[in-house]
Amino acid sequence: MLHKKIIFFSLLLVAFSFSASQTQKNIPAGYFQNPLDIELKLSGTFGELRTNHFHSGLDIKTNQRTGLSVHATAAGYVSRIKIERYGYGKAIYITHPNGYTSVYAHLSKFSPRIEEYVKKKQYAKESYEIQLFPTDLELRVDQGEVVAYSGNSGGSGGPHLHFEIRDSAAKPINPMMMGIEIPDTKRPLVKQVMAYPLDENATINGKNEPALLRLIPLKNGNFKTEKLNAYGLIGIGVNTSDRQNGANNQNGVFRITTSFNGSQNFEVNFDTYSFGETRYLNQMIDYKFFKEKKSRISKLFIPPGSPLSLYGNTINDGMLSLYDPGTKSNYKIDIKDFKGNTSTITVDITNEEGPEELIAPNNDGLEFVSSNETFTRQLGHYNLTIPKGALYEDELLEIKEHLDTITIHRDIVPLHKNFILEYDISAKAGDDLDKYYIARITDWGAAYHVSTKRNGNKLTAYSKYMGTYAITKDDIKPTIKAVNFKNKQWISNNKTLKLSIADKDSGIDGYRATVNGKFILMEYDYKTGVLKHDFSDKAVTDGENQLKVIVTDNAGNSTTFEATFFRKN
Repeated sequence: MLHKKIIFFSLLLVAFSFSASQTQKNIPAGYFQNPLDIELKLSGTFGELRTNHFHSGLDIKTNQRTGLSVHATAAGYVSRIKIERYGYGKAIYITHPNGYTSVYAHLSKFSPRIEEYVKKKQYAKESYEIQLFPTDLELRVDQGEVVAYSGNSGGSGGPHLHFEIRDSAAKPINPMMMGIEIPDTKRPLVKQVMAYPLDENATINGKNEPALLRLIPLKNGNFKTEKLNAYGLIGIGVNTSDRQNGANNQNGVFRITTSFNGSQNFEVNFDTYSFGETRYLNQMIDYKFFKEKKSRISKLFIPPGSPLSLYGNTINDGMLSLYDPGTKSNYKIDIKDFKGNTSTITVDITNEEGPEELIAPNNDGLEFVSSNETFTRQLGHYNLTIPKGALYEDELLEIKEHLDTITIHRDIVPLHKNFILEYDISAKAGDDLDKYYIARITDWGAAYHVSTKRNGNKLTAYSKYMGTYAITKDDIKPTIKAVNFKNKQWISNNKTLKLSIADKDSGIDGYRATVNGKFILMEYDYKTGVLKHDFSDKAVTDGENQLKVIVTDNAGNSTTFEATFFRKN
């Protein structure tokens, strides 16, 4: 029997090390099964356009509930477990013999044996947030085995399961391409079409500015736009989404192709990409329009320098050259979901006369910032550095300073890298300098903490968002309140111990809880502001217990909460 086990483990280890360069075509039908035992309905699809990133998996609806059994989509071993306050919350990664890895995120808890494994590590580290990499012999799982329970942890906006499949290079792949079936008989939705002049000589209907084209529905379910008169180098963009059966959520599409006079000239496929590419989404969309109108228009042309692997076959990067006045052309957009349901938009174009003279824009008060050079500027007590490569293209930016406030243009220009903002705080000598930080000021006047470091009299912060920043002081301590118990109360019937914590200025940074001087694990849900200890950890003894909780904010202010409770397990 032992000999057979050794042979089995040896073969499995060989399988795990086998190259995963094979494509999804090599995966037998049924290799990956559905991770939930309910009909799959989606609130998010792979490649969907999200804030600063492409969505890397499927968001599966859990009927507005938490606690649904999450099953291993295929046999393998738990290769990674990550628990974080934000992001994926509680997440588990399972590596499979074919080299692929499945990911399950926003969980409420793990299956009992995995939960026990994790809790031991958390108590040993004395930390709720943790990242673990079990060996291939520690936590093996069978296909269909319950490995966790669905939840709403981390940055989740509501109960659901985030599910991914990644290849051996950790690139996410559209799970629908791997056999995960989602019923879909609905065509993609078409919302907006935009035309763009791509240089100072180009015009759309006589003007050197983008223009929305009126959509005209056709009897066959497709669309055409109003006629477009244009000159020069032109690009087109579209705002589109898709819905699957059983839900009205507007999700992402699978493929968009365009043709110009019958020849394909652009293609984008939401099939796979690398995480290192994901922020280039901000270059792919009309970022200014999104920030001003809350509507994402995808450019159907490749912006200069974009490395996105989502793009397929193109001619002239999808841009249209319209120079011969009077020439008529036909442009067609085909939008498909994974099941092949298609919506088509036709744009009839007539080349117009070029502009007789160029109108020079008023650039007074704007600074030229090259995307290929590091830009530095000293303004009052501030020093601003925009590194080479932070901008996607050269820009004219408004940068101004007034007292303790600096305005770095507006958040209508995307950044790929952080700019560095430094402030000389020596004028505030004699005050408690550790309580000062750099904050981002919203249009409505709210101040949001930006991670700030102090070295002597210099504050330094990093940000990927343009806008207004100011020096802010926080000397107000966080608040802590008991939720489900009172001081000196018997709570033997409680399953949990809950506290509400808050900080109105710089925000919560960290916390630590002990009972009778020994660390206890408390889970923090930043969305509700609740700290929770589960008594099933068996870290609390019978009788009288002394609870102590210390909460610290991002400016270093701390509050200590102490209480006595009694319990009989």
